Amino acid sequence: MTLKYNNRTILNTTIFLAIFISFFFNPISALAMAGSTPNFTEFSQSVKNGRADLLTGVYVSNVMALPVVQQPYGYASFVSNNDDEATQFRMASQFGNVGLLAHNHLSGEAFSQLAVGQEVRLVYGDGQVEYFVISEVLRYQALQPTSPYSSFSNLDMDEVLSAENMFKRVYFGDRHVTFQTCIEAEGNLSWGRLFVIAIPKSEYVGFDRLNQQITQ
Repeated sequence: MTLKYNNRTILNTTIFLAIFISFFFNPISALAMAGSTPNFTEFSQSVKNGRADLLTGVYVSNVMALPVVQQPYGYASFVSNNDDEATQFRMASQFGNVGLLAHNHLSGEAFSQLAVGQEVRLVYGDGQVEYFVISEVLRYQALQPTSPYSSFSNLDMDEVLSAENMFKRVYFGDRHVTFQTCIEAEGNLSWGRLFVIAIPKSEYVGFDRLNQQITQ
């Protein structure tokens, strides 16, 4: 599926860039709680609330089993301060995608343990499950960490993106999940950004074969 964006959508995206970039400027002090993931059946039952339209949990075996909370309407910069919880980025839904946010010193710590090839399960309130597979792990340094309009330098290749292009890179396009948290370095919790992309499981086999051909 290819999405088309009108001028109003692009304008709205630009308005929210500052929010997107500054999610994690002022994190509270806390420690993430470590622990093994529960049985998936038990987890999926624990996050059911009967609402088919609501994402209520995200599960990656041996990495995370997190309830998902929603951003309140009108608070696009909201990110939960509760550990063992992820926040759904409401704006990503406007582009048909799923954004999951967490502070890097809380549940976002688990985001850094995600790797290409791992299966991601999204659980909805009625118990339905949507399956994805991680296809990319993107790491960027914020060249101006305290600026909402900072450019971003890819830590794994020669690439620098503007704030707007960074947003488009991780949230536009065909159906996918984006995990977003900060990278801590040099004593700065907001030094960089980590984005982990997962595509539908049905598409991953072809994607993986294409990547193998490119790297051979």
